[in-house]
Amino acid sequence: MLNNKPITIFGCGYIGKLLARQLLKKNISVTGVVSSEISQAECQKWNIPCDIIELDKPLPDIDLRHHRVIYLTPPPRSGQADTRMTNFLNAIEKHTPEKFVLISTTGVYGDCKGDWIDETAPLKPTADRAYRRADAERQVQHYCQHHGTPLVILRVAGIYGPGKLPLARIKSGQPIVNQQDSPFTNRVHAHDLVDVCEKALLNSGITGFYNVTDGHPGTMYEYFTGVATAMNLPAPPAISLEEAQQQLSEGMLSYMAESRRINNKKLLHDFELKLKYPTLKDGLKQLAET
Repeated sequence: MLNNKPITIFGCGYIGKLLARQLLKKNISVTGVVSSEISQAECQKWNIPCDIIELDKPLPDIDLRHHRVIYLTPPPRSGQADTRMTNFLNAIEKHTPEKFVLISTTGVYGDCKGDWIDETAPLKPTADRAYRRADAERQVQHYCQHHGTPLVILRVAGIYGPGKLPLARIKSGQPIVNQQDSPFTNRVHAHDLVDVCEKALLNSGITGFYNVTDGHPGTMYEYFTGVATAMNLPAPPAISLEEAQQQLSEGMLSYMAESRRINNKKLLHDFELKLKYPTLKDGLKQLAET
């Protein structure tokens, strides 16, 4: 274990703050890094030490020797390259971290036509947002191989949890695609993801690629109707995929264009992990009771 090494969380947003609070309770040294004073103030509300670093421009050298780093900063909103990652890696070129954990996405696998896939599946991103994530993975792999830095890449499914449910969308009455036409999606509860991030940082024996999901995929229709039922809201109206092409946003349609079922057996085995919320039903029950 590496418990005596300080941890730096680049991109200390929703998951980063949950992780920081969990680590601080265990008296582990943590520093968050964000891009704005507003985000810094949010971290300080939870007594999370926090610095501001803007990754959209070249940076001076950052010394991360003897630190473990987890990188949660999202890529830029356009293009197929993660220029923020490029700037970050250039800044830490001279002072490499003790370990690097990168949060990526299962979106890098692209459309798998609903098939089950594991970490051996090739990367076939289709949306620009997934190309950016795949580019970040490539850059970090090259950096860590060059410097001999242990690397964990976590390919994370859709995150849900406290304050992270599509309640506003459901309440607005916007339609969803019916069960017959709805693609498979994969989810992980925020608290389970935080546990995975902690173990990836602290356990020196864990390196490599891991899919982070509860292992129980469902359709997008089942997700939205499940949330509505758990929160005692009316179920959204269901429409056909053909109707959706006319009514749903471009962003939602891009998610509808991909279907895959993600295997998490490697994660559970190597992390010796028992998920708190192994199914969506378990997670929504907890959220409805709090």
